[in-house]
Amino acid sequence: MTPRLADVWVYLAATPLLWLTVTLVVYQGAYWLYRRAGFHPLANPVAISIGVLVVVLDVSGTPYAAYFDGAQFVHFLLGPATVALAIPLFAQLGKLRRAWLPVLGGLFVGSVTAIGSAVGIAWALGASPTTLVSLAPKSATTPIAMGVAEQLGGLPSLTAVLVVSTGIVGAVSAKYVLDALGIRDHAVRGFAVGVAAHGIGTARAFQVSEEAGAFAGLGMGLNGVATAALFPLLVWLLA
Repeated sequence: MTPRLADVWVYLAATPLLWLTVTLVVYQGAYWLYRRAGFHPLANPVAISIGVLVVVLDVSGTPYAAYFDGAQFVHFLLGPATVALAIPLFAQLGKLRRAWLPVLGGLFVGSVTAIGSAVGIAWALGASPTTLVSLAPKSATTPIAMGVAEQLGGLPSLTAVLVVSTGIVGAVSAKYVLDALGIRDHAVRGFAVGVAAHGIGTARAFQVSEEAGAFAGLGMGLNGVATAALFPLLVWLLA
C-alpha cells in the first residue's frame, strides 16, 4: 500500500460508517454469489461474508472494536428483525393452534438434545468446565446464549463464535439431514431448523417458504427461552 493510499485508508477507517458500508457491500456480494449458485446451502452468504470480513480486518490491521463502532447499526436491527418474525407467524396461527402439543414436545426434546449432545461430546473430548458452559447454549440466539454463558461462568466471546458457527452449520446441513429423515412438512422442517440453528437457520428457512420461516422463527424464540431455563437447572442438578 503506497503512503498516499495509506493516508486515505487511515482517514476512512476513522469514519464509523465505513465499516457499515463495507459490511453491507460484502454481504451483497456474498448474496449475489448465493443467488448465482441457485441458493445452494453450501454457498451460505453469512459464512462467505464472515470469511471475507475477517480477511479484510486482518489485512487492514483494524481491531474489532473499531469495526463494531461502524457496523453496530446492523447489530441494533437484530432486535426489531426478531420481533418482526411475529408477523408471518400470525399468518400460521391456525396451524400452530392445532399443533401446540407437538411443538412443545419438539421444543423440549430439541433443546435438551442441543445442550446435552454438545456438553457430552465436549466432555468426552476433555474440554474444560469453562468451555463446557460456553458451548452448551450454542443453539440459542446470540444475546440469550451469551447472557446465559456469562452468568454461569462461561466466556461470552467464545459462546458468540460457537453460536454463529452452529447457525451456519445448521443452515448448510439442514436440508440434507431433513431430506434423509424423510421430513417434508415445511412447518416441521422450519421449526427444527429454528430450534437447532436460531437466526441464521431461520433466514434460510424463509428462503424455502413463508411457512417454514414462520415456524423457524417460533422455534428460535422458544428455544431461547427454553435454553435460558433448562441450562441453569441442568448445571444445578450436576453441581
